[in-house]
Amino acid sequence: QVHLVESGGGSVQDGGSLRLSCAASGLSYGSRWMGWFRQAPGKEREGVAAIRLAFVSDDGETTLYTESVKGRFTISYDYAKNTVYLQMSSLKSEDTALYYCAAGALGQTAQSVGLNPSQYTYWGQGTQVTVSS
Repeated sequence: QVHLVESGGGSVQDGGSLRLSCAASGLSYGSRWMGWFRQAPGKEREGVAAIRLAFVSDDGETTLYTESVKGRFTISYDYAKNTVYLQMSSLKSEDTALYYCAAGALGQTAQSVGLNPSQYTYWGQGTQVTVSS
């Protein structure tokens, strides 16, 4: 069965950095979206970053970021390890949230999947990121 496990969360001060990892197992080979989402208490789940994996030549690898993290966060994927990463730098208190890794359905490569949590099929358990001023 599909299993996503996040790691790398923790507590940092404003301006600090963290790298989140999500090891995926049980996913079928093929193009799909992988994403990072976050949810703070009392707030809706928000798409942070997403990457469209490239397994078909017509489906180029694409990354998407929510505006608030552009230039600070970088999503990447290690195809050999089936692991998606989120490198987070210049962290702010507003970044504090529970961060989730998610995988979209095989072959669902439309832009609308991107940062939309409703479009994702598989979810990890979450890892807490806390940024203190």
